[in-house]
Amino acid sequence: MAFYKPRLKKRSGLYYPEAVTVGKQVSTKQLAQALSDRSTVTLSDARAVLSELGTVMSTYMAQGRSVQLEGLGSFRYTINAQKQGVETLEEVSPLQIKSIRVRFVPETTRNADGTVATRSCQPGAVDWFLWAAEEKKKADDGSAGEYEGGSSGNDGGTGSNPL
Repeated sequence: MAFYKPRLKKRSGLYYPEAVTVGKQVSTKQLAQALSDRSTVTLSDARAVLSELGTVMSTYMAQGRSVQLEGLGSFRYTINAQKQGVETLEEVSPLQIKSIRVRFVPETTRNADGTVATRSCQPGAVDWFLWAAEEKKKADDGSAGEYEGGSSGNDGGTGSNPL
């Protein structure tokens, strides 16, 4: 179950639903435990693979490649030059790059009618519920969610690894 709240957009003056992140951020250890519970790999094996995933992915992306994870989507580097344009082609250089980001593009499939449907990170459809104070209390005390620690969290601090 996912949550949303109404958000007033200043530019348009209209309300739109906005996704709400609930509870504590899910750790690598929690992901490893969930993977171990759903497969034949041990907790330590799952944790070892997850711990190295960012390093391996960033190595490939540093070679100019994108990385595609089946059932999830693809990742690639993008750059921002933040108003550091130059007049001629010859002046373009890496010194203009001010930040590097990771772009994630979710895996897509086609519906029976031919329209594109973006996959979520779970096998079923996402059910959206209006965010309420009672749900916040449940999430904060860790009682919500299938695995220890409650519901999914945000993308939080990534440290030096851009993934």
